[in-house]
Amino acid sequence: MCVMLAGCAVNPVTGKSQLSLIPESQELSLGAEQYEPTQQTQGGQFYIDPELTVYVREVGMKMARVSDRPDLPYDFVVLNNSVPNAWALPGGKIAINRGLLVKLDDEAQLASVLGHEIVHAAARHSVQRMQQGMLISAGMAGIGLAVSDNEWAGLIMGGAAVGAQVALAQYSQGDELESDAYGIKYMKAAGYDPQAAVELQELFLELSEGRETNWLNGLFASHPPSANRVRANQELVQKIGGGGFRGEEIYQRRIAKIKKLQPAYDAHDKAMKLASEGEYASALTSVNTAIKAEPREAMFYATRGRIYQKQDQREKARADFDKAVSLYPEMFEYQLYNGLNELALNNLSKARTHLERANEVVPTSIAYLRLGDISHQQGRRDEAVSYYSAAAEAGGDVGEEAKRKLADMTN
Repeated sequence: MCVMLAGCAVNPVTGKSQLSLIPESQELSLGAEQYEPTQQTQGGQFYIDPELTVYVREVGMKMARVSDRPDLPYDFVVLNNSVPNAWALPGGKIAINRGLLVKLDDEAQLASVLGHEIVHAAARHSVQRMQQGMLISAGMAGIGLAVSDNEWAGLIMGGAAVGAQVALAQYSQGDELESDAYGIKYMKAAGYDPQAAVELQELFLELSEGRETNWLNGLFASHPPSANRVRANQELVQKIGGGGFRGEEIYQRRIAKIKKLQPAYDAHDKAMKLASEGEYASALTSVNTAIKAEPREAMFYATRGRIYQKQDQREKARADFDKAVSLYPEMFEYQLYNGLNELALNNLSKARTHLERANEVVPTSIAYLRLGDISHQQGRRDEAVSYYSAAAEAGGDVGEEAKRKLADMTN
């Protein structure tokens, strides 16, 4: 039995014994360290409407205060991502995507989503998945994302963004049912109508059955819905009683801006799809529509810059990448694109600056590789060897190129 083993602990939510190889202090530090990089690999913060994040945090903290671990250092953030998803890191670091918020009807449904994620954090589900070896090995932890110079499908996870691996890994059915059940209890305690949790699962199940299959790449990948979950939730609500705050009017008022901007993000997402198919002229038209609708969105300029790169218009790309960085300087992706473009323009100093800033937030194998190239050109041999060695740990074309260059330097 677990109680006889070293490393056994009591689940703070259920009171049941479970194997725990990671102490609470490490749990909290893991969540804190991985929170920012994980946000960035999932689109970064939705800074266009900061009041929306304030609102989500208010609802989240209302739920957290009635949880079984109210003293965790909870934080809630809205991410600039069209994919409907939400996730939790150890220690109560919780994110919800813009793409999920526009699908919800009221504050009670938002509370249901956040309550579910709070349970994942409070019950240490994320920590359990880390213990079960579901992540890429720690040996890759310094590399970050493996990306190519000219990829459109998004940044592919390599190894280091441990938080993203935790956030996007699939939960077990047991963890999901546990989070549903305790999340519903938290809703009741916080004054929300727990029937919203049932409605939410019904919506997810309906959408997962093929009516809107793009959702399968988001929420359903890590939180698989099932008729069993709907039944279990409904039975619990009937047992504890429904009724409570719904908050449709306030919720719709709070998400009015992202709903208004939805056509702009749709145009951007269309531009990304067209670009991935090589239709750069049409992609440019579509992203220009997005920029006209919301000229403060850094993502739009970064995408247009990448399209200009494909059209060999490096100077125009430079202007757009500079604009993206000026609007959201903390975002590693924009620093990365800017650095790679400056390198192509043979501006080594500016390229180095941007690539180093990108790696400070989210290290990537392509940034290490190109920093190695810059150091090599500048006659900094030891530095180049260090960068190439780091990039060589990655797989794919980037790792192979780094190995070849490292071999050339050391032979």
